[in-house]
Amino acid sequence: MQVEERARSAGVAGVPLHWRAFLLGPIFRAQGWNDSPFNLYPAKGRCMWRGLERRCAALDLPLVHPSRFPRNGLLAARVACWFEDVPWVPAFVRAVDSANFARDEQIADADIVAEAGADGAATLAGDELFWGHDRLDDALAWAAGGPSDAAS
Repeated sequence: MQVEERARSAGVAGVPLHWRAFLLGPIFRAQGWNDSPFNLYPAKGRCMWRGLERRCAALDLPLVHPSRFPRNGLLAARVACWFEDVPWVPAFVRAVDSANFARDEQIADADIVAEAGADGAATLAGDELFWGHDRLDDALAWAAGGPSDAAS
């Protein structure tokens, strides 16, 4: 919520900031966890949530412990990756974060993600998935607005 402002004021020239999305699930799995360590280790989780409550109170940020934690952030991460160099991505990330941690909303829901994006539903209009090199021509044709192989 504050990284951009802090990076701008970090010195004479500021600190460059590059927004890059990532998923925690694969990182957790690589550690042998099937859930967040804050759920697997309840004492650690209580400490994390209490620390987050204190930090949010000090920064005057709303915080609601999500009814489900962690939530599926794949769709939001895909949007953030696809548009990573678009100027509205920082606002999008903050909006998704607020949906999850301030309003306890389901961030896997396409409507919630579309509301967070600068372009709304148009951001999610690319709902086609083309997997593998053998579908490259189809993907390029679809992206250019032309027909793609409907039989696939």
